[in-house]
Amino acid sequence: MSIGFILQQIINGFSLGSMYALIAIWYTLVYGVLRLINFAHGDIMMVGAFMAFIFFKILGLNFYVAVLFSIIFTAIVGILTYVSAYKPLLDKGAPKISLLITAIGISFFLESLFNVIANQYLGGTYQAFYFPKWFSHIIHIGNVTIPVLTIIVPVLTLLLLGVVLFILYKTKVGIAIRALAFDITTVKLMGANSNMIIAFVFALGSALAAIGGVAYAMAYPSIDPYMGMLVGLKAFAAAVVGGIGSVTGAVIGGFILGFAEVAIPGFFPELGGWKDAFAFIFLIFVLLFKPTGIMGIDFERQRF
Repeated sequence: MSIGFILQQIINGFSLGSMYALIAIWYTLVYGVLRLINFAHGDIMMVGAFMAFIFFKILGLNFYVAVLFSIIFTAIVGILTYVSAYKPLLDKGAPKISLLITAIGISFFLESLFNVIANQYLGGTYQAFYFPKWFSHIIHIGNVTIPVLTIIVPVLTLLLLGVVLFILYKTKVGIAIRALAFDITTVKLMGANSNMIIAFVFALGSALAAIGGVAYAMAYPSIDPYMGMLVGLKAFAAAVVGGIGSVTGAVIGGFILGFAEVAIPGFFPELGGWKDAFAFIFLIFVLLFKPTGIMGIDFERQRF
């Protein structure tokens, strides 16, 4: 194997891992605050990709404006999801299993809704995803070919990680989020509006998922209502591998799983049929030897 081939696999792996990382951040934020694994989050990603397609291809908006509107729309969907589905259960003190079942119900609802929209109004379940051609431009460095998109996505992910960490550690709302994660009851007794804080977490995470969904749709230029199922599960695996509750760990876990998914079939072509299984196999090994994940957090002492 040449050095160029190895570098190619590393670049491709980090690009895919960046998309998982954007979604994994939301898993770890919500788990840190509510101890909730929202399995509908992969479908929130799907909503972001579909709305970008609708705004750009169907309504004819500028691509960047379409992506911005998609992010805003998806953030609103995240807030509505919390207000309509999770908040009533939390207010009644429902057990965690009820929240989990609700998340699964939301997932099926979003998939069915966009399946109907795609079939009745867009002409089919699967749609080609259109975007400016310069994202597909190839940069040649020796024997390594690098699409512009594979550079943009990891850089964007690291920038967004910096934004999330800045919000968590340098702003009042970030302090409120960390306080809520540490002891939600005490925060309520102190007069803080916990519902506003949680809604902000849902909006922030949904916006990140929308960006990840658009990036995924550009890398694999097609969308369908069920595209978020497997991606969401892999992002959840990334969050656990990195250490659920750690934002930085979620990004590291995303990079690791993306690299494993791309590099292992690249180095061992006979294992190509196992591509989708690598994330979960790696998850099992991590849980066996370090159950808290790579950057695991003691939830009795700290969050994020």
